[in-house]
Amino acid sequence: MIFARIWFTILVLMLSAGCSTTPLPSVAQITPPAEFWIDLIQAEEVSEVDVFTDLATAGAIYIGEAHTIARHHAIQLEILQQLFLRKLPLVLCFEQLEARDQPAIDRYNRHDIDFETLAHEIDWSKKWANYLDYRPLCEFARLQGIPIRALNAPSATIRAVSRGGGLTLLVPELRAQLPAEIFTADPDYERLTNLQLAQHMALDPAKLRPVFEAQAARDETMAVNIVIARRVQAPPDEPRTAVVILGAGHMRYGLGTAERVRRRDPGIVERLILISESGQGQLTPEQKAQSRDITIAHGDLRPVGRPPADYVRVLPIAATTTDPTPTPARAP
Repeated sequence: MIFARIWFTILVLMLSAGCSTTPLPSVAQITPPAEFWIDLIQAEEVSEVDVFTDLATAGAIYIGEAHTIARHHAIQLEILQQLFLRKLPLVLCFEQLEARDQPAIDRYNRHDIDFETLAHEIDWSKKWANYLDYRPLCEFARLQGIPIRALNAPSATIRAVSRGGGLTLLVPELRAQLPAEIFTADPDYERLTNLQLAQHMALDPAKLRPVFEAQAARDETMAVNIVIARRVQAPPDEPRTAVVILGAGHMRYGLGTAERVRRRDPGIVERLILISESGQGQLTPEQKAQSRDITIAHGDLRPVGRPPADYVRVLPIAATTTDPTPTPARAP
């Protein structure tokens, strides 16, 4: 009799559910989920407390971004602030700054000049169009005494590598602006980079190798400067934790800049952070005209044999806009 009553109750519930006149909520009515963290090593959602407890053990924390997504920059600031609260000796490192501009950046670090003067002196607006997105990070770091370090090679030198036939054809005065050792025998990284580069409509496949060598030269330069940055104003036995702001293509899967730092500092503990785009990336009309949609399948990525990062910050999917054009995969 007990089982009979249970099945009768289930039947009543099923029938009442089927006869209900209350409509199911539409997709537009469903509240988008809050942001959350996923531990990609454990394949589980993880608390923010656990994320930052783990990050505090690292010597280099790479935060990969899509350069033009505003929420990515806000999360970078949140991460820097949380790490500062844990009283870690930090150094803030930027792909978006060229190492040759470090003297002006040091004057900014010392409060000798303000942000506007720094940007003007290094001509930042011409070197990096959305440089103002990094102002909150810079201002917080300066206020709290966190050194800011520039990582990148001169943009003209990198262009000369990609457009001039690669590293071997680079004129000596430009080659001298890059590290003596540039690791280019990196098949996994080259294959992934080429997959991303396929979105560029005008790119000649025969020129992929010089473009990859330019990418490697940029990564190697940034790696050298990260190793140096960790020891700025730090005791010999207590290097700073480098919080590295860079494009996701330079660190995904622990390749690119991250791998080159490991080669130069084998004992370093690293953590890799990605932030989902979730439909928030937008291309300008000019960028769309120069791009094509590509698909990078799971099978293209499985041979790497490792997760793309330690943690990913998942953003709510952006509301659908009137422009149905999908954002193609971004080049590193």
